[in-house]
Amino acid sequence: MAVGIVGYGACIPKHRIKVEEIAKVWGADAPSYKKGLQLREKSVPAPDQDVITLSVEAARNAVMRAGDNFDPASIGAIYIGSESHPYAVKPSGTVVGEALGVGPDVHVADFEFACKAGSEGMFVASSLVKAGVIEYGLAIGADTSQGAPGDALEYSASAGAAAFIMGAKKLVATIDHTFSFTTDTPDFWRREYEHYPQHAGRFTGEPAYFKHTVGATKGILDQTGAKPGDFDFAVFHQPNGKFPMRVGKMLGFKREQIETGWLVPTLGNTYSGASPLGLTAVLDVAKPGNKIMMCSYGSGSGSDSFILTVTDRITKVQNKAVTTRSLLDDNPIYLEYGAYAKFRHKILKAD
Repeated sequence: MAVGIVGYGACIPKHRIKVEEIAKVWGADAPSYKKGLQLREKSVPAPDQDVITLSVEAARNAVMRAGDNFDPASIGAIYIGSESHPYAVKPSGTVVGEALGVGPDVHVADFEFACKAGSEGMFVASSLVKAGVIEYGLAIGADTSQGAPGDALEYSASAGAAAFIMGAKKLVATIDHTFSFTTDTPDFWRREYEHYPQHAGRFTGEPAYFKHTVGATKGILDQTGAKPGDFDFAVFHQPNGKFPMRVGKMLGFKREQIETGWLVPTLGNTYSGASPLGLTAVLDVAKPGNKIMMCSYGSGSGSDSFILTVTDRITKVQNKAVTTRSLLDDNPIYLEYGAYAKFRHKILKAD
């Protein structure tokens, strides 16, 4: 039984802040972020935006692409992957389900695995469909990621969400193969009650990001006998602009295969939404028969890889909802650092 994506959608906040604006406050070298890490600006969630509101908007776009006759009540599972759920003890998925009109006969869980929590939801939802346990499953990767003032993460930590309805009917893309690669590599962490995460600096690249992304990608290629040249598009987790391009080159992928889903230079790192949002941008322009490779990465550490094939139905749904590039590029609202700090609760109004 073919299983895959029935509908997909994205949500990206309108507000942005440029790396120069952050750098001038902390006396940092903005060109090093723009050239070295290939970051120019990032999205900023408004004060009334969080993982739940972003997830609802992305999921509504996914429902629109699932078809005029799609009933959200047929969704049998909702999985939201994030490391910035609004509540420490209360699920995000229940609110999203109510907002969409999903019935009470649904399995809901919030996932966490740093930046690969979104691909976890995709794996589990598609697997439950494949097993015949549910007819449709909703998987969402969303974050309003945190970076301490003046820390390197502040230049990239951003916000966004990607949603996918998984099923076995009216597919826009089949999920042909999956592969996961996981070890205990503590490159990034945040303890309970701490607002900002800590990281191991360059250690987050090697052996963390590159070891796992290469491991998961080589694993799925070896498992299937596929080669980098067999794919029209490749999407890798994008904590900055440099890493996905470097790992793609290491694996034998060409720049033009990666560029379509390479959103990070003007979006920033959306953590659990990073590779899933890249996939939505690819699906927005993909053609029937295109092959897509996607590989996530989450600190702690692990990667999930997927091989997808686009179906003929893709051309019927691409314009049913706003495209990811439109959300990213059209009419951004730029903030100065003071407004950004207020939006992100880095400064609070006195009582």
